[in-house]
Amino acid sequence: MALFGSAFVAGKVVLNTSVPPILFGSLRLLIVLICLIPFWRFKIPSKKYIFPLIIFSLSMGVGVTMCTYLALNASSIVSPVIIGSQLTVPFAIILSSLFINEKISYKKWFFVLSAFAGIVLIGFDPKLVDNTLALFLTTLMALFYSIANVSSRKIKNINIVITNGFMALTGLVVLIILSYIFEGDPLENIKNIEFEVWFLILHSGLIVSVCAHMSLFYLYKYYSVGQVLPFYALFPVFGLIQTFLIFGEIPSLLVTLGGIIVISSVYMVQKVK
Repeated sequence: MALFGSAFVAGKVVLNTSVPPILFGSLRLLIVLICLIPFWRFKIPSKKYIFPLIIFSLSMGVGVTMCTYLALNASSIVSPVIIGSQLTVPFAIILSSLFINEKISYKKWFFVLSAFAGIVLIGFDPKLVDNTLALFLTTLMALFYSIANVSSRKIKNINIVITNGFMALTGLVVLIILSYIFEGDPLENIKNIEFEVWFLILHSGLIVSVCAHMSLFYLYKYYSVGQVLPFYALFPVFGLIQTFLIFGEIPSLLVTLGGIIVISSVYMVQKVK
């Protein structure tokens, strides 16, 4: 969770150097793919896993990656994006109920709805008047992330190297195409990236995607979505601390109140039965 928190801060620093957001996402996945190729060897899983693997790859490799960096690029402040990403948990609870038959009690529904209410409260912050798009993209990112979490349960018997290898390859191909269409020549943009910035891109790909994400999805081999996701309540704490240390960003009263509601709701939705 500490590594997840650092992803937003490192991402914002990179984007502040004028690196195109979609290209940034594709470079992050390229690093992941390079790291996994020696262990993956392009093994193809059984046919019954192909469809959920495609869903996982598109939601995680394309949806989450692209929306995260588009949100950070569109927002002048980082904290709402970090807090908004917590909607992953209530979205995952709802999707788990719909697609893998996990039951949701009335108490869980209360905290699911209160989490969304916290995000609505954050949206009333005057600082976010010009950042509405960023909050929408963050919500969309959380939805894609929850789809990836739930679909990963369908492919839990596949080696995590294979699942993340497919995810990285799929995301890389799609994002490079989208970057070319919307951001211009990727090769030309890559040439303009400063040497020091590559260390942060490497951090996003190697440390966050490979170490943190693969560790998370490895847990789904042995634990349910409901057991793993409560720990998501920790990463905004790490992220907000890092945001303060790097950018000196202090959340406003509304963001603080909304954040407390969201994080508390996310924690409680996992504790109640």
